[in-house]
Amino acid sequence: MISRPAKLRREHFSLAIEQEETAFVPFEDIAVIVLNHREITLTHPVLSACAEYGIGLYATGSNHQPAGVFLPFLPHSRTTRLMRKQLDVSRPAAKQAWANIVRRKIENQAACLRLAKRKGIDRLESYARRVRSGDSENIEGQAAAFYFVQLYGAGFQRSEERWANAALDYGYAVLRGAIARGLVAHGLHPTIGLFHDSEQNAFNLADDLIEPFRPLVDLHVFKHPPAVEGELTPTDKAALVALLNVDMEMPQGLMSALSAIEYAVESLARLYEEGDSELHLPRLIGLQPHRLEC
Repeated sequence: MISRPAKLRREHFSLAIEQEETAFVPFEDIAVIVLNHREITLTHPVLSACAEYGIGLYATGSNHQPAGVFLPFLPHSRTTRLMRKQLDVSRPAAKQAWANIVRRKIENQAACLRLAKRKGIDRLESYARRVRSGDSENIEGQAAAFYFVQLYGAGFQRSEERWANAALDYGYAVLRGAIARGLVAHGLHPTIGLFHDSEQNAFNLADDLIEPFRPLVDLHVFKHPPAVEGELTPTDKAALVALLNVDMEMPQGLMSALSAIEYAVESLARLYEEGDSELHLPRLIGLQPHRLEC
């Protein structure tokens, strides 16, 4: 994340960040870049490198929330075929996949309450068991209304202008962009969702897959309240971006949230290719940063 005036340019295989001094970061080591200052300039070769290396480039708006994301232009050899399969997926398969997503989201919300030492875990676990194909009873909405009040206190509303909501929005936006990046890299079109289907939303499918990842942001925001109520600081934003490197549990083992997104997207591609609605979805286990074994 870049939060001070800078010029970004491409230097062979690295991103050069010109500030008081010039830092060089290999493009192959970058997954996400967040531009968080109005006096950042970048060259066309930087954008080309982001497309070439599959890097998600975020720009923030006047409120310093992520306002847009630059993604590679569908460089996958199976893009057209997968798009047809997305459009032709059977409703039973899509509804069952959505139920699996909602169930894991609510299970992770229960895990969030447990890790936060808050009450209401049993009720959320009961909600998760009640989810059926397509979530026709809107158990997701019922669980969310109960969950946020349990986590953040009586009277909490997501529509309020307060630090916690700004932090949640920022963290969700980072996850959403990372998921959109993963979808495009695997040849899937982010616009065509399983459940979300707004004609005005270019990220319907990302908004489907993000659901089980949201409690990771919720837990971080609960565990790291501001010393004084106010706007997000650069430190707050850097910590929210760093959640992409926090461990989550997948069927393949412990891995960073960013890697978990990749495996989840791969399982989603199998849904379209093979009709397998048993998606590989993350389990929330805490806020431990992922450690690479040497």
